[in-house]
Amino acid sequence: MVLKTQENYPSVLLSEAVDAISSLPGVGRRSALRLALHLLKQPEDHVHHFTDSIRRLRDEVHYCRECRMISDDDLCSFCSDSRRNHSQICVVESVRDVMSIEATGQYHGLYHVLGGIISPMAGVGPSDLTIRELVGRLSALEDPSSAEVIMALSGDVEGETTAFYIYRQIEPVGVRVTTLARGLGFGDDLEYADSLTLGRSITARQPFKV
Repeated sequence: MVLKTQENYPSVLLSEAVDAISSLPGVGRRSALRLALHLLKQPEDHVHHFTDSIRRLRDEVHYCRECRMISDDDLCSFCSDSRRNHSQICVVESVRDVMSIEATGQYHGLYHVLGGIISPMAGVGPSDLTIRELVGRLSALEDPSSAEVIMALSGDVEGETTAFYIYRQIEPVGVRVTTLARGLGFGDDLEYADSLTLGRSITARQPFKV
């Protein structure tokens, strides 16, 4: 039996809107109510544009067939850009990490988004990530020995475990594997690193060591 919080909403529609908004991460019911009431005060076309943008995001967004980055097309703007260094692939946990690295302006290669990190406690194993796709992508290169894979994963135990697993999988391919310099502290998430520190960690990257 599910117990619902008893709250005196004057409208069932308002209550449903609060339920929907409060389902977002980090949004409590009080904040959800404030946002719902704010939306009610906005012009109708503004609210329709807002809701339509969310609907289109869910229904129409693509994930790049090469790197799994969010894209409007089958191939993202990074993979389709001939000006970027296609012999470098930066392996990251999430789309947000790509955005953090791009903000530094220090990296001009390609990416590979894993979609998470290996975490037995959370029930996430290697098969839940795009590691197999990464191996296939590298194996398809004409000259893997001239390519570089940059491990840009968080510096905690799970990030290190994931990096080690990936290294073992791609080692037979013959690519050069590097990792971010330790300007990032142990346990730091890329998402929260400042651009200067992250940029220096990229430019001063080091050979990956097991």
